[in-house]
Amino acid sequence: MEERDLTSLKNKYDIVGNDPALNYALDIALKVAPADDLTVMITGESGVGKDIIPKIIHQNSPRRSGKYLAINCGAIAEGTVDSELFGHEKGAFTGAIEMRKGYFEEADGGTLFLDEVGELPLATQAKLLRVLQSGEFIRVGSAKVLKTNVRVVVATNRNLMHLVSHGKFREDLYYRVSSVHIDLPPLRERREDIHLLFRKFSSDITEKYFRTGVMLTEDAVVLLKKYRWPGNVRQLRSVAESISMLETAKAAPGKGRVVIDAMTLANYLPREEGNTLPVLSDHGSQSSMSEDEKEMFIKILLTLKQKVDALESVVYGGKQPVSVTPSLPAASEFVMAPQAQDLREDPDEQIDEEPARKEAEDDTKTIADMKDDLIVAALRKYGSKKAAAEALGISERTIYRKLKQLGIK
Repeated sequence: MEERDLTSLKNKYDIVGNDPALNYALDIALKVAPADDLTVMITGESGVGKDIIPKIIHQNSPRRSGKYLAINCGAIAEGTVDSELFGHEKGAFTGAIEMRKGYFEEADGGTLFLDEVGELPLATQAKLLRVLQSGEFIRVGSAKVLKTNVRVVVATNRNLMHLVSHGKFREDLYYRVSSVHIDLPPLRERREDIHLLFRKFSSDITEKYFRTGVMLTEDAVVLLKKYRWPGNVRQLRSVAESISMLETAKAAPGKGRVVIDAMTLANYLPREEGNTLPVLSDHGSQSSMSEDEKEMFIKILLTLKQKVDALESVVYGGKQPVSVTPSLPAASEFVMAPQAQDLREDPDEQIDEEPARKEAEDDTKTIADMKDDLIVAALRKYGSKKAAAEALGISERTIYRKLKQLGIK
């Protein structure tokens, strides 16, 4: 796309920024717009502005005179999602007092934007795949097959392939909706655009409410660019609007600009705990472990290995194997697990002063016992069966079964 055309497009849709990744996404959107039978998938973190791309595609396609409907799939209750998308007949369920067209029927001849498509139930995904392939759908409570001619654009802030691998998103649907893939970069990767966006949002408030403008000092601009912006453009807009309204409240309009330094700007940025990184859109990742937890987990693994060696010596040789301390592998090579904690019911309970007896008891502890200890330790640490199961890499059902075996409520 030529620079002049790109500038014209940004002005038309009120897009601010010169980041190469952003420009590339806009270029792809314009190129695929005329091919109105292609499904487009837009990815990117929440708040990056994914909703502008389907508007560009629709308004630059042969369907521009048709309807454009934008639907947030994550905001529809699971029990009503089929009715919302495909419609229902009168009496199809309690509360269906009349026939209602769904979004696919309403958008016939136009464009349908399905945001957060990864939130759709599997049963609905099968129906979505059918309508994408053949244009056919059935209203809830009906047996009549209807047809629609709709271009579909989907968006998600989740890793759909990760959902596919966990059985939460259909693989055939993934390949159907990802004919063309457009990815929008997060704001933290558009550092040079951050100040431009701030000035744009601030200027909008100034003009709308006749307020005095604001100007950032150099140290404030540095802070603005260094902040990680987990909420992306949406969060930046909110901060710019808050500053423009609150910091200029006592200033007389037309009397210059209110200067905002880094200390003032910091008051409008959420306080972060340590050096946190942006949160991933997928929820399938495990909880993080501290270095102390990793070291403790490695020690537990080594203890288990010694128990196995002892069993092998009894079974195969009858001789106690020579104890050799293995070199510790990197902690990153291990699956994350909870820190082993003190499992006494009463923290003030006196520690047994008979080390010889305790050592003998430890020698008789089986590997299964130590696994039980790990489960109990994880429950104490994370406070819930679900979190403990994720940390240990096992199912919640295993946790429930083990608690029942141990007689723990």
